[in-house]
Amino acid sequence: MKQRNHTKLLKKKRNSEKIIYSINIGDVQNVAEQELGRELTPKELKVIEDKIGDYFDWFDSISFAIAANIES
Repeated sequence: MKQRNHTKLLKKKRNSEKIIYSINIGDVQNVAEQELGRELTPKELKVIEDKIGDYFDWFDSISFAIAANIES
């Protein structure tokens, strides 16, 4: 019985760590191409990598997605 509970806990932990949305370099370069007419340099990409999280309101994004798609 203990083994079964341990297995359930491990599965739950793995699920809670699963990434459900991400942005990659190609996404950033596509936007740069549209906005600047060129791709970003490696130095510019590093700046964006370090700063992009500052511009996402994670709580509101998740809250809006839940409100728009899940019945309460």
